[in-house]
Parts: sequence; C-alpha cells; structure tokens
Amino acid sequence: MPQAPVPGYRPTECFAGAARRASRRLTQFYDDALEPCGLRSTQYTILAELSRFATPPTLAELAGALVSDRSAVGHNLRPLIRDGYGAGDRRERRIRLTVRGQSKHGEAWPLWQAAQNEFLTVYGKDHSESLRTALLDIAYDPRLDRTERRAAP
Repeated sequence: MPQAPVPGYRPTECFAGAARRASRRLTQFYDDALEPCGLRSTQYTILAELSRFATPPTLAELAGALVSDRSAVGHNLRPLIRDGYGAGDRRERRIRLTVRGQSKHGEAWPLWQAAQNEFLTVYGKDHSESLRTALLDIAYDPRLDRTERRAAP
C-alpha cells in the first residue's frame, strides 16, 4: 500500500475512492500543464474527443465517448461554444469543432504532450500503458454500467 499523505491516516480500500483520488491528482497535473493556453483538462478532453469523430457527434454520442452524462458534457461544452471553439447544430443537435477550436486544440496539444511525457517518465512506459489499459477496461466495461438500472422505474 502506498504511503498515506497524512501520518496516521489509513488509505481507503474502496476502488472508487482510490480512482477518484487518482483522477483528482491527474486532473490537477494536466490542468497545470494546460494553464498557459487557458484550457482546463476537461475542456481539452472535449476538444480532443471532438477531433476523433469522423462526423460531428450528437451530445449523447460525445457523452458516451467520455463515459459521462449529457448534462455534465453540456455544462463543460457551453464555455467552449461561447468562446467559439465548438458549434452546435440545433437542427441535428450535433457538435462540431470549429476552425478556432481546431487551432486551440493545436495550441494545447504540445502542452498536453509534455504532460504525457512527464507522466511516462515518472511511471515508466510499461506501467503507464498497463494503467491506461486497465482504466479504459473499467471505463468501457458494460457489466459496470448502472445507467440503465438507475433509469428503470
């Protein structure tokens, strides 16, 4: 078990608690790296995901790719649209990356890449790749998806 951040504190055995702590640490790490371009890691992630779609996704498709709910994605998307980095098509309800958004993504990418490289240096390539693979396995495992169960009456 890793060293506790506070003497006498026993870290949680809960996988969700440990994942949240790690997620907050990584979010802070990437937020700091992206600060020079004015984006937070959540915003960069949305721009990066929008650039991965072959055709502009719906909000539901983008939320699915991010393993998030539509309201949270919509909340994080609003400032990007306000700043001209993304645009929504009200008729088809699709979101696309604007030219300005592509430019902002391009500006942020080297900062993100530097953070990626630093993480790889700290944790090693093999360990980092194993961690990423395990996290994506968890993120996309349908056996852990409770959204349909919550929605049922």
